[in-house]
Amino acid sequence: MLFRLARRNIWRNRRRTFITAASILFAVLFASFMESLQRGAWDNMIANVVNYYFGYVQVHEQGYWEEQSINKAFPLADSLNAIQKIEAVQAVLPRLESFALASAENNTAGVLVAGIQPEAENSMTRLSERLVAGAYLQESDEAALIASGVADRLGLGVGDTLVIISQGFRGVNAAGKYPIKGIAEFGSPELNKQMVYLPLPVAQYFYGAPGRVTSLALKIEDQGDIGPVMQQLRTQLDTAAYEVMDWQEMLPDLVEARELDTAGNVIVYFILYLIIAFGIFGTILMMAKEREYEFGVLISIGLQRWQLSVSVWMEVIMLGLLGALSGILLSIPVVLYFKYNPIRFSGDMASSLEKFGFEPIFPATFEPQIFLTQALYVFVLTAVLAIYPMMKIRKLKPVEAMRN
Repeated sequence: MLFRLARRNIWRNRRRTFITAASILFAVLFASFMESLQRGAWDNMIANVVNYYFGYVQVHEQGYWEEQSINKAFPLADSLNAIQKIEAVQAVLPRLESFALASAENNTAGVLVAGIQPEAENSMTRLSERLVAGAYLQESDEAALIASGVADRLGLGVGDTLVIISQGFRGVNAAGKYPIKGIAEFGSPELNKQMVYLPLPVAQYFYGAPGRVTSLALKIEDQGDIGPVMQQLRTQLDTAAYEVMDWQEMLPDLVEARELDTAGNVIVYFILYLIIAFGIFGTILMMAKEREYEFGVLISIGLQRWQLSVSVWMEVIMLGLLGALSGILLSIPVVLYFKYNPIRFSGDMASSLEKFGFEPIFPATFEPQIFLTQALYVFVLTAVLAIYPMMKIRKLKPVEAMRN
């Protein structure tokens, strides 16, 4: 009976119902959109920095990551082929990496030279899809592929010659010149300013390190497999000779920045929910005030206060459910739109984001958990605020309520 009474009372005043449901709807919409945009921006940055170059897991010689020295290059031994037998590892990308000085005419720039196996590299980083000029590298090429930022700083184009000078393995002099076969553009500004790619045999000859690599990047599709893969690697490899690191260990600054941003958003969400709470409470307060006469009459004719309180609480809960479900349904197309049409910044805003290593693009991420979580938060908030009319009914004096 109480449920039927509550359901009927909802539609007695359609205007009040729509106002209350709309306030809850927009609360869910705003909260879901903000969460989706924040996660999408970070997921996009991590994909640009991690998945498009570093990989989620890497294997190096012990101590390499601290020193970043070419002298820590190790032989691409047959024993490391055991890595490929791990089911979750889809590919192993050997690389020989070291810093160098690149020059063209009177221009110079510090670069990161990466010797790669072009086909294997492309299977994970999709490097060929990032070309903006020229063609992708082949295993037999004695040519370079450079990032667009390097090309701009040195004033180079496809077909021009890039001169590279560095120190090779164990002090060997390293110098060479290579025609530019292609130019690629990265989403990460940092990668875009420094990357130079050479086929692995060419890089090994340049650095005087035949048969050696500095790292093995592992292609892993599911991030949930990172932990089990690292555990298997540490079991199979000699941990005294090799170090196994995931992307969070290699890029602690990125992890800290994300945690700091997430912590900062807690304050934003607190303010948002505070505004939402006042909006919802205002409509509930209006409802309780408008219906004082009705409450007085019902109590006078014999309806128990607890029955009336439960009925009103159920009304607000139904309104909360209606608003939360409507908010989810409205949030889905909005988030999907910004997922496929991300917010793109330009001008000073884009420059500021790039200084901090962000690509000036904010796509939204579409995760059902976001909608359900935000809807649950708003629904619980509504349920708590619904206690107010129950307290009002408990203290209500029927005669005074009917006179007023």
